[in-house]
Amino acid sequence: MSNRMVCREASHAGSWYTASGSQLNAQLDGWLSQAQSLSGPARAIIAPHAGYTYCGSCAAHAYKQVDPSITRRVFILGPSHHVPLSRCALSPAEVYRTPLYDLRIDQKVYADLWKTGMFERMSLQTDEDEHSIEMHLPYTAKAMESHKDEFSIVPVLVGALSESKEQEYGKLLSRYLADPSNLFIISSDFCHWGQRFRYTYYDESQGEIYRSIEHLDKMGMGIIEQLDPMSFSNYLKKYHNTICGRHPIGVLLNAVAELKKSGIDMNFSFLNYAQSSQCRNWSDSSVSYAAGALIVH
Repeated sequence: MSNRMVCREASHAGSWYTASGSQLNAQLDGWLSQAQSLSGPARAIIAPHAGYTYCGSCAAHAYKQVDPSITRRVFILGPSHHVPLSRCALSPAEVYRTPLYDLRIDQKVYADLWKTGMFERMSLQTDEDEHSIEMHLPYTAKAMESHKDEFSIVPVLVGALSESKEQEYGKLLSRYLADPSNLFIISSDFCHWGQRFRYTYYDESQGEIYRSIEHLDKMGMGIIEQLDPMSFSNYLKKYHNTICGRHPIGVLLNAVAELKKSGIDMNFSFLNYAQSSQCRNWSDSSVSYAAGALIVH
């Protein structure tokens, strides 16, 4: 029996973001210095998971709201891009590497989640192929650096959940969301527009294509801010907007709905919106990014 820890390597370092710790640190510092902090610390954030050259500055607006002095556990909910998954999955790793420092998985919370029978175990290969959780690790490490030995992470890969499953996972995770020492990171990009994404919704009344995309995204963002899971589901059914983290967002909205039943007052606001490029022609394509934070009063 070997006592070696199972580590997930930073498989997208060197391509999606720099593998140099000092360079990465300087980039993250730069982006965070451009963002404003709100009045209260975030209990949950929604932030993008694209390459940092595209969305690093947008994501900073969400991470700026994190208070490392109270955060002891960081749940990261990311969508599955490569493997079909109808439930949620946990990592086989104990440690997630980043170019800044290693993050350790909370084995106690993992054991509790595993006991529910609601989770699958993904392979290390699946974990390392997936970017939706990894792209939040350097930002998490950066936001938490002043307390880096005092927190753990809880990565959860979220499958293509039905509405009723989103509700079940939301209910399960709501008790963790109720705890001020937990932070939830919801990993999602917004509209993937263009023929390569097989999505070309266009409302001509908005003007240029990129304006139509922005209008569609901001309609969805406004609905997320209402914190009503049903309205968000209806919006997705109506417009089919290609929001890749719609299931992690659905889980968060259901967890919030559960807490609201017990009278907890919260509000969500988006703080930044960006597009990878401005589409003007049918041959163009773009991905949208949005950053926001849930504040509990």
